[in-house]
Amino acid sequence: MTATIGHSSILLAFVIALAGSVIPILVPRGPNERYVTFARWGILGQFILVFLAALALIYGLVTTDFSIRYVAFNTTRATPIYYRITGLWGALEGSLLLWEWILIIFSGIVAWVYRDRHREMMPWVLMIFSIVSAFFLGVIAFVSNPFEAIFPVPLDGRGLNPLLEDANMMSHPPLLYTGFVGLTVPYAFAMAALIIGKLDDAWIVTTRRWTIIAWFFLTMGNLVGAYWSYHVLGWGGYWAWDPVENAAFMPWLPATAFLHSVQVQERRGMLKVWNLSLVIIAFGLTIFGTFLTRSGVLSSIHAFSSGPVGIVFLVFLGFVLLGSFGLLAYRSEHLRGQPELDSMVSRESTFLLNNIVLVSALFTIFLGTIFPLLSEAVAGVQVSVGAPYFNSVTVPLFLLLVFLMGVGPMIAWRKASWDNLKRNFLWPAAGSLMLALGLFIWTVREFWPLLGFTLLAFVTFTILYDTALALRARRRIAGEGIVSGLITLARRNQRRYGGLVVHLGVVLIILGIAGSMTYSREGEATLSLKDHLTVGPYLIQFEGLKESRQPTHKLVQGSFRVFRGTQDMGVLSPALKFFPSQQAPIGRAVYRSSLSEDVYLILSGFSEVNKNQATLKVLIRPLVIWMWIGGFIILLGTLVSILPFREKDRGSKMED
Repeated sequence: MTATIGHSSILLAFVIALAGSVIPILVPRGPNERYVTFARWGILGQFILVFLAALALIYGLVTTDFSIRYVAFNTTRATPIYYRITGLWGALEGSLLLWEWILIIFSGIVAWVYRDRHREMMPWVLMIFSIVSAFFLGVIAFVSNPFEAIFPVPLDGRGLNPLLEDANMMSHPPLLYTGFVGLTVPYAFAMAALIIGKLDDAWIVTTRRWTIIAWFFLTMGNLVGAYWSYHVLGWGGYWAWDPVENAAFMPWLPATAFLHSVQVQERRGMLKVWNLSLVIIAFGLTIFGTFLTRSGVLSSIHAFSSGPVGIVFLVFLGFVLLGSFGLLAYRSEHLRGQPELDSMVSRESTFLLNNIVLVSALFTIFLGTIFPLLSEAVAGVQVSVGAPYFNSVTVPLFLLLVFLMGVGPMIAWRKASWDNLKRNFLWPAAGSLMLALGLFIWTVREFWPLLGFTLLAFVTFTILYDTALALRARRRIAGEGIVSGLITLARRNQRRYGGLVVHLGVVLIILGIAGSMTYSREGEATLSLKDHLTVGPYLIQFEGLKESRQPTHKLVQGSFRVFRGTQDMGVLSPALKFFPSQQAPIGRAVYRSSLSEDVYLILSGFSEVNKNQATLKVLIRPLVIWMWIGGFIILLGTLVSILPFREKDRGSKMED
C-alpha cells in the first residue's frame, strides 16, 4: 500500500508538471493571469503529491517495510530511527526524490513571493520550473523508482553504507542539494528574460538574491562535507579532489563569479552576455554533477551505483546547454551596445579579472575531473588524476583570488586615482608586509605559504581599515560608538558589509587550509600497554582496548591519554567498527582541537592475539579549526546581506 501511494503520487505529479511545461507555449504571448493561476495551483499540487511520496518512503524506512526494494537495501531492523529517516537520501532513488522535493519547495516559494511582480516573466519562469520538475519526476517514475517492489520479501535489510552512519548525514546532503537546486531559480529567471526579450535589470535584481542563497547552501554543504571527511574517514584530511567532491565544488565557482560580475552589470550595464552564460553554466554543472554521481562512470566513495539514470541525465544536460545557449545566441541583438572599460585600474576590471580566475579554476578542475573519461575513450585506459595536479594548478589561482578579494571592494569604479589607491591600500599593504617580515624571521621560509599568509593579512587589513574609516566618520557625524556604528553601516549598505564579512570567513577557511597543508606532522607506532608515542609537543600513552556491541556493528576502541608537555589533555578513544556486510573495518578517528592545532588519533589496527597491543597513527594538523570558524562567519555575512533589516528611505521602493 505504501509503495502504491508513493508511486501513484509521483506519476500524478509528473502529469501536472508536463502540463505546466507546455501550456505557456500554447497561450498568447505576454502576461497571462489564467496560466499563472493554473501554474501556481499546479505547483501546489506537485508539492502535495511529492510531499506525500517522500512521506510514504520515509514511512517505509521507519517501519522497515522490506517489500520495497529501496527500504530493503538501505536499512535494517537494527538501524537507529534517525538513520532510517536519513535513508531517504542514502542511495540513488531516494536522493532524486529529495532533490525533487526541494525543487518543488523552491518553485512554490517563487510562485507565491512573486505573485504580484514580474507579471510578464512569471509564466515562463514557472514553465522552466515545470520542465525541470517534469524531468526529475519522469526519472523517478520510470527510470529510478524508489517504490519498486522486491520478491521474495527479505527478513532483514542490507542497511546503509556504514560510512553514512554519521550525524553529518542529517545535514551535508540536504545542504548540498539545497544549494544545487537553488541555482534553478536564477536559471529560470534568466531563461524567462531571454524568452520574452526583456533583458533589463529586473531579472538581475531578483536573481542576485536567490544566487546568494544557493551560494550559501553550496558553501555550507561543501564545508560540512569537508568536516565529515575530516572526522569520519580517518585519514586526517578534508578534501581529496575526489571526482564527486569536484562535482559539488564546480557550480560554486561560476555562482561566485556571477555574484561579483553582476555588480558590474547593475552599476555600468556591462557583462550582460557573460552573466547570462555564468547562470547557464552554474545550472548545467548541477546536472553534470548529478550525472557524475549517479552514472558510475568514475570511481568514488561518494558515488551512487551505476545504471541507466546516468545516460538520461547526460541527455538532459545536452538539452539544457543547447537550448539555453541557443536562446542566448538568438537574443544576441538585444545584448549589444555595452559600455567599454574606462580604465584597467578600476573595480570593473578587478571584478572582471576575478571572473577570469574563477572560470580558469573551473576549467582546470573540470578538465582534471573528466580526464579519466577522455583517456579511456581515446586510449582505452582510465588514467586517474590526483591531488598533486589539482593543487599545483589551483593554488596560484586561488592566491590571486585572495589578492583580488582585498582590492576589489575598495578600489574606485570607472578609474581609480592615485589618491584612492594610496588612501585605501597604503596602510594595509605596509601592515601585511611587516607581518610577512615577522613570519619570515620566525619560521615561515617557504615561498607559497609566506605569500599566502601575506595576502590573507592584506585582505584582513583592507577590510578592517576600511571599516575603521567608516566608523570614524559615523562617530564624527552622529556620535555613534563602535557597536552602534557597525549596526548602522550594515543596515545602510547590507551588500557591501555583508560581503566583507563573507570575505573574512573565506580568509579564515583559506588560513586553515594553508596551515594544515603546509605544517602538518605525523607519526605511527605499534604500542603495548603503557607505551607511548611522541609527535611534536604531544606524548600519547596507550591505556588499553575495549570491545562493545553496537546496534549495527562491533566496536573496538582504544584508550590513549594525551599530554602536551606537562598538561594532561585527557583520554581520546579512536576506534574500528566491524560491520557484518564489510570485509574491512571502518575507522573512527578522534581529535582534540585548539585555536593553534588539532591532535588527531587513528587506530590503525590491533593484535587479535594480544589485546594489549595496538597500532596508532597520530597527526598534528595546524589551524584546522579556523576553517569551521570561517563557516560561521560566512553564515553571519550571508544573513547581513539578505535579511530585510536595511533602513529604507521614505517613499523608496522595496528591493527584490
